[in-house]
Amino acid sequence: MYQFDRLFSVEQANELIPRLEIMVHDLQLHANTLRERISSLARSDPASEIDAMKLEQIIKLHPELRQFTDQMAELASQIEALGCFLKDIDLGLIDFPADVDNETVFLCWQIGESHISTWHSIDGGFASRHPLQGAAKPYLN
Repeated sequence: MYQFDRLFSVEQANELIPRLEIMVHDLQLHANTLRERISSLARSDPASEIDAMKLEQIIKLHPELRQFTDQMAELASQIEALGCFLKDIDLGLIDFPADVDNETVFLCWQIGESHISTWHSIDGGFASRHPLQGAAKPYLN
């Protein structure tokens, strides 16, 4: 059985969307900038084999990149401090623990959606989303 510090109502999760939209957008920007910088380094020195390295190794060789990973970690921490879970940076997926029909599930939100309209089981994922009863389809910006 899963235990969560907080269970969200749909209304409570929806109240966080404007804030999360900004945070996830910033997180995506930092991730994309980091990827671009690493790609640039790989192009400038093909012999470095930077593409085969783990991120920790790359940061050791290029400490100027740490600012991006630190900012990403801070944003992820802020998101999780709200009681929700960052599931995928690139897709902008956030899950909110909730009770739906007396079952603990995740309310599921993706950046661009104006409100929560789907849920999935704790062990399920984005591909197994179900519509919330009575919820309008999400409006993507």
